[in-house]
Amino acid sequence: MTKHLFAALGLAIAAMGTTRADEGMWMLGQTDKAAHDIMRSLGLELSAEQLYNPDGTSLKDAVIMFGGGCTGVVVSPEGLIFTNHHCGFSSIQSLSKPEDDILKHGFVARSRDEERPAPGLTVAFYDRSVEVTDRVNAALEKVYAAATKEERKDKNWMSRLRAENVGKICAAIAREYEKEHVTAQCLPFYGGNRYFVSTYKYYGDIRLVFTPSYSLGKFGGDTDNWMWPRQTADFSVFRIYAGADNEPAAYNPDNKPYRPKHYAPVSLQGYKQGDYCMTIGFPGSTDRYLSSYGIRERVEATNTAIVDVREQKQAVWKRWMNADRAVGIKYASKYAQSSNYWKNSIGMNEAIEKLGIIGEKEVLEAQLAKWIKADKERKQRFGAMMGELKKAYKARRQAVGVQRFLSETFNGIEITKIARAVSTMLDVSADQNYYHDTNRRYIDTQIKNYDARVDLETAIALLDNYRAEVPKKYWPDFYEEIDEKFGGNTRAFVDYVFSRSSIDNGNPYDGLAPDIARLEQDPAVEMARDVAEVQEEVQEELARHNHVIAWNERLLTQALLEMEQDKPMYSDANFTMRLSYGKVDDYTNGDTHYNFFTTPQSLLDKIAQGDRNPDYFMEPATTDMLRRAEWGRYADSESGDLRLCFLTDNDITGGNSGSPMFNGKGELIGLAFDGNWDALSSDITFTPSLTRCIGVDIRYVLYLIDRWGKADHLIREIGAK
Repeated sequence: MTKHLFAALGLAIAAMGTTRADEGMWMLGQTDKAAHDIMRSLGLELSAEQLYNPDGTSLKDAVIMFGGGCTGVVVSPEGLIFTNHHCGFSSIQSLSKPEDDILKHGFVARSRDEERPAPGLTVAFYDRSVEVTDRVNAALEKVYAAATKEERKDKNWMSRLRAENVGKICAAIAREYEKEHVTAQCLPFYGGNRYFVSTYKYYGDIRLVFTPSYSLGKFGGDTDNWMWPRQTADFSVFRIYAGADNEPAAYNPDNKPYRPKHYAPVSLQGYKQGDYCMTIGFPGSTDRYLSSYGIRERVEATNTAIVDVREQKQAVWKRWMNADRAVGIKYASKYAQSSNYWKNSIGMNEAIEKLGIIGEKEVLEAQLAKWIKADKERKQRFGAMMGELKKAYKARRQAVGVQRFLSETFNGIEITKIARAVSTMLDVSADQNYYHDTNRRYIDTQIKNYDARVDLETAIALLDNYRAEVPKKYWPDFYEEIDEKFGGNTRAFVDYVFSRSSIDNGNPYDGLAPDIARLEQDPAVEMARDVAEVQEEVQEELARHNHVIAWNERLLTQALLEMEQDKPMYSDANFTMRLSYGKVDDYTNGDTHYNFFTTPQSLLDKIAQGDRNPDYFMEPATTDMLRRAEWGRYADSESGDLRLCFLTDNDITGGNSGSPMFNGKGELIGLAFDGNWDALSSDITFTPSLTRCIGVDIRYVLYLIDRWGKADHLIREIGAK
């Protein structure tokens, strides 16, 4: 990194006292004293060391990475963890059967012996981060210096070499930090202008302890997803188990509950509007520094394809799920994951247009261009940047859209997704055990939650849709077979593939001697290989432009950091631990004002619509319990009512789901689970007046554990204050 960028980052942090406090996802241990002073002025009572202390105990030690894309929090000295219901959903679904439908009815472990192991589920504790920017840059300089004359003929040779080597360099550095039970990641921050290694300890014996019923944990369904007001009891409870030494261990009945370094105290104190609130979690991905060209591509190519394909796939899935409970269980997690970002893509496009985000970014880029031209040295470093971005984005526009249609379509057709894994195993030698073991596990997982009847109908819809939406030159070769052998009848072709493929009859690679010759000619495998050929062609087309875009987007971030050095500039989210701080707050959009919390009456009002909207269904026994309004110690001290969900102006994105919401004392007051529709452009830009984080009130969580689940033992273990 240049000295200019180091100076910009330093000035940005120092200037934080003059800016809003609610925007930003800040690395723990990388915030300046000025940032901590702002947090204290808002109500934080903890020191910087109490938040992050890699050599001692701090609040970050209670926060976990849950599964592959969520957050959770340890809430007892015996490894009990809270996360969202939708984060635990796939594990709950995998433990459900029609005759033991805990996904629908909920589950309470009355003793440790009743806690159910969740195979494949892991949690990770974050240890520390170390900056390695100088090492990465030094290694890249050696790569540049070793470039041949032939390589240097391409004007973009440096960007290409960087793209080809930076991942290898980071992986090599990360390996130096790994040891027994400790893994490491070396990731780019600030658009690739800084690099940090973060270390983690993973635990793999995780057991389900408590989940509310589907009607509570998913209340509102697709109707309310990304919306406010909300009444969703979006929580589930698991426990971490460890070996006798408290270290990670594979599942064993003799394992003991994990003894955490720190666990979060749970508070019944509640909150008022304006109270300090912070989240600590693992936000997945934001693009706040992305160019206007990149935003437009996301809207017109990526999001459009997601909405188009998933809408059709989900319609087929939903029909079958409603008609057959066994299918409903198998497809519940897949459907939830698919529909979540289907609706997110719709909302993001709508918000970007309504709020004029692209126009705002173009204004900023015009200001940047003037700033660059005003200085000879800046012009030399950044002068060609925007022109290169415009050219490269235009050149790859069609290929990006095709790539997304390919991915969405042929991952949506599950038989081709499974066949691709089979094809990979056929293409590697038998002694490459890693590939075979990985693909066997993947195939087993896919087959477990697969129904050929559903997939056949999905395949017909998606193949016809792909033909209609994608230029012919990007059609896989089997489309020629559909036209020539089956007279253009997609159903006839799909019937042929499904009737002759062994893919849908269990794992075709089980056993020591699979019928390789038969698998080589399996029509689903042939389909998958045709798709792979098109994917390879598209990837080659994209590769000519991707490294140019990555190089110049990095320069754009650097230039913005330097130009706006009087503002706080945090790095985009990349699934590393971040802190967001702000306050409990309502908001107004146009003529509509939204209160900052919901109550049981709002839930009962929606339940009354349950005969017209199945997303608002609630079991009569649960409805009766709520109508009795016996809130006890879970009632809010001011209103005497129970609060269900609430709003803060914390910064949130995917991956933050399950993030603990702490008050100024570091006490747990809620679990973050969603953002709001009015600001679904927040991954691109933060809109202070609109962007809100939706959380489930911890008092509602405890009320349901106590009164609905009658799990007094968990309430005693948690010991809420």
